[in-house]
Amino acid sequence: MSAQYAEMPFSEFLHKPAATAERLSTLGAIRLRRRGSDDLTLSRADQAERDATVIDFTSRLLAGLARSGATDAIREVVPEALPWSTFLPEEDIDRMLAELIEVAQGAASLRNLAPMATLLEQWRHSAEIYADADLHARLTAEPEGDLGSVRAPEERT
Repeated sequence: MSAQYAEMPFSEFLHKPAATAERLSTLGAIRLRRRGSDDLTLSRADQAERDATVIDFTSRLLAGLARSGATDAIREVVPEALPWSTFLPEEDIDRMLAELIEVAQGAASLRNLAPMATLLEQWRHSAEIYADADLHARLTAEPEGDLGSVRAPEERT
């Protein structure tokens, strides 16, 4: 998206769609603020196509670097791109990179970045746990004693 964007109430967009479209011709996007709901972003289709092209290129570049053996270089820049990754154990960094590359390629090919955002959020939460020694100890502790039998799931009819 372009660095230039505007914000406006959703109701203004509904009342003045032509004026909003005109504003959009000079901006990368307009954030439509909504009361009681998530905001929406309005952007031009050509901008979305350019964004998709860049995302596809970036995911393929990352995968190509990994295949070519440049994993050390990728690992070296991860803390800059994901500062919270410094709390992850070394073996988890390798696993995270492998998952990120695989999911980035799939997400870019579908033009759906939600799986990538979810994966990054999951790894960030893992880093939060490693960063808090007490929390990590509680979450990784073995339960005391047998927790009892587990019922078989009921069949759905």
